[in-house]
Amino acid sequence: MNIVNWYGIVESLLFAAGDEGLSLKQIASVLEVEEMQAKEMMDGLIVSLQEDKKRGMTVLEIGGTYQLATKKENAVYLKKLVESPSTSTLSQAALETLAVIAYKQPITRVEIEEIRGVKTERPLQTLSAKALIKEVGRAEGNGRAYLYGTTKEFLDTFGLKNIAELPKLPEQSEEDDITQNEADLFFEKFQESLES
Repeated sequence: MNIVNWYGIVESLLFAAGDEGLSLKQIASVLEVEEMQAKEMMDGLIVSLQEDKKRGMTVLEIGGTYQLATKKENAVYLKKLVESPSTSTLSQAALETLAVIAYKQPITRVEIEEIRGVKTERPLQTLSAKALIKEVGRAEGNGRAYLYGTTKEFLDTFGLKNIAELPKLPEQSEEDDITQNEADLFFEKFQESLES
């Protein structure tokens, strides 16, 4: 296998794996090589990324797994991005995901996706980065999926003492419009607080 192509494949794998990263065994299995060869390739990729000043990414080995990460010398720019007012608003997808978590917590990503009918990985990352949600445990059963819940920052942002102060969900279909209006007002207040 051409080493340049291999580097690109591993970068893609590490990006897809996200924060969980990949073990050497997983990388070797996917690439269909011996672990020793995979280790040599990973060491080469790490050196290559560190030496290439034009690249913004690096690979870290943490707790037996490899993770794709941004280079620390770019931290000042990442901080500006996070603090930028233009990035403080939430997308419709993030607001919907936040509402599902707020009302149904603790809840898994799969359960959120079943309710919304679409993938929620990106909105979950956004909400976690803004400290509005966090992992609150693991679900029982196969895979032990992460459970998500809201944070103290969520309560502070919405001016709530606790989750019980959220607008009530409809019990009957005729209450849908009233509750939808309450929820819309609630999230409008949230967007305004982020923009101010």
